Amino acid sequence: MILEMKVPSPGESITEVEIATWLVEDGDYVEKDQAIAEVDSDKATLELPAEESGIITLKAEEGDAVTVGAVVCLIDTSAAKPEGSGQSSVNSGDSSVISSAVEKKEELVQNKETYASGTASPAAKKILAEKNISADTIKGTGKDGRITKDDAVKAVPSMGTPAVDTTRGGERKKLSMLRRKVAERLVAVKNETAMLTTFNEVDMKPIFDLRKQYKEDFKTKHGVSLGFMSFFTKAVVRGLQLFPDVNSMIDGDFKVSYDFQDISIAVSGPKGLMVPVIRNAENLTFKGIESEVKRLAIRARDGEITIDEMTGGTFTITNGGVFGSMLSTPIINPPQSAILGMHNIVERPVAINGKVEIRPIMFVAVSYDHRIIDGKESVGFLVAIKEALENPVEILMDNDAKKALEM
Repeated sequence: MILEMKVPSPGESITEVEIATWLVEDGDYVEKDQAIAEVDSDKATLELPAEESGIITLKAEEGDAVTVGAVVCLIDTSAAKPEGSGQSSVNSGDSSVISSAVEKKEELVQNKETYASGTASPAAKKILAEKNISADTIKGTGKDGRITKDDAVKAVPSMGTPAVDTTRGGERKKLSMLRRKVAERLVAVKNETAMLTTFNEVDMKPIFDLRKQYKEDFKTKHGVSLGFMSFFTKAVVRGLQLFPDVNSMIDGDFKVSYDFQDISIAVSGPKGLMVPVIRNAENLTFKGIESEVKRLAIRARDGEITIDEMTGGTFTITNGGVFGSMLSTPIINPPQSAILGMHNIVERPVAINGKVEIRPIMFVAVSYDHRIIDGKESVGFLVAIKEALENPVEILMDNDAKKALEM
């Protein structure tokens, strides 16, 4: 029996995915539920598991964009699993079936070999011929360097000079669907919003002192470290409650405001920047926030983050400081209306009660959509964050740091 494997829907509103990587080769025997491919949507990278066991025939190439529901491979479920010797076996012992399976495997291998580096698929050959472009001048992005239809469509006739001087090294690699979508969204934000950024600085000494005093007990009790994210998340939640316009979004001619604070946090993953969401952050303790940050960061790092975990945030926090950034203007994460940028902490001389002292200072920035958030709200919001971070025991811990960190 030949099973057609179709692209499942990775999430609501997603109609197309891209074959990022085949984890198996044409003619391989696959087990049921074995991961056979990684597919990129415009929001995440997901694994595609085999629906049944059998010999697989690939019907799409790496880099191909395929619609949800399209057939991407066939699985011959009647084929027997090869033994360690490489010979297939079947329960009936029918030698003709064995011979047929071996011949099919050899034919698939031979077909694969015809697509060596620099060769083009039939569709690509036709397009290149119409453009009068030699396949030798195109660097294929398909499996084993094969020139795909997409490569041919994007190929531009040269004036005798290759687009890339490959004799000195270099690479032309197609962007993943996720990266292309991120690029599209970032450009859209710049073009479609009235984005403005306001800055301030925070004296981090009070938080340094709290972490120094309680971090060992906190980790022993809760199994997670007491980091900066819990303090910043708490401060942001308070700021959003004081300035609800910052926790709002534009929907056509309407402003949509929220009574809850779902905080998106930017984390680095293997496929680039991911922005998972801490749900109902207003209800979480310091321990709850740190645990959720750790859980989401691990899932992003391991490529297990889901689309549902990255949608629906009302405000974003991004921390360029972990990479050494001193100051930046973060770009709004649409459809949200504002984003907080954290930066590195540097000891700087500051005036304290008329005297110069050395304090750990962090520059912070809030980028916001001026169409819905006025300067008064944006500046007030950032000042509220500064006040909370510089007076954490009084403002964020109800004057009882030990109790707040034990919960």
